[in-house]
Amino acid sequence: MRTVVFDLDGTLADTSADLLAAANACFPRPVLGPKDALTAFHGGRAMLRLGFQRLGMDWSEADVDAGYPVLLEAYRSGIAVQTRLYPGAMAAVEALKGAGFRVAVCTNKPEGLAELLLRELGVREAFGTLVGADTFPVRKPDPVPYRAAVERAGGLVARSMLVGDTETDAKTGVAAGVPVALVTFGPEGAGVSRFAPAALLDRFEDLPGLAERLLA
Repeated sequence: MRTVVFDLDGTLADTSADLLAAANACFPRPVLGPKDALTAFHGGRAMLRLGFQRLGMDWSEADVDAGYPVLLEAYRSGIAVQTRLYPGAMAAVEALKGAGFRVAVCTNKPEGLAELLLRELGVREAFGTLVGADTFPVRKPDPVPYRAAVERAGGLVARSMLVGDTETDAKTGVAAGVPVALVTFGPEGAGVSRFAPAALLDRFEDLPGLAERLLA
């Protein structure tokens, strides 16, 4: 069974505004804005480090560790306020399923938050399985979560591909030995081409045909 695995943040959905709002809740005043979307997609700790730098205060990794649970709780409370699925995302998912593909999500967002977000967006049932950052002791780009996502969806790793938006996703594909398509509608745009993916995806409408070619 052929399988397409999706990253979540920056791939299926633009979650940056809600992530940045959660990070700002950790500071005396908002210091992160829309221009920091790329940092948002590199995780909560990356946002905290940038925020502390912007405030010009003395800080350490202990401050980052202390702020992280606060960020997670703020994010949980406002996880789908401004988050939106990218245009055509779910139409592409349904087209893939209609063509006989299995679909799954493999994200470096904590599993519980990923489950909550997909349910808030009303699309959790569209995916056969979901693997998050804490489902296993390792996360992407380690291939273990990716392989589990494929196998839990009922697919074969050798007949699977990953759709993502970052270098982490590109490295995951290399580690798992599968093709990767990186989207160009995220914060980095066509700059993701420097990660040498098997393909670039400019719009979700093109994904079913691309999957047919890459997994022929």
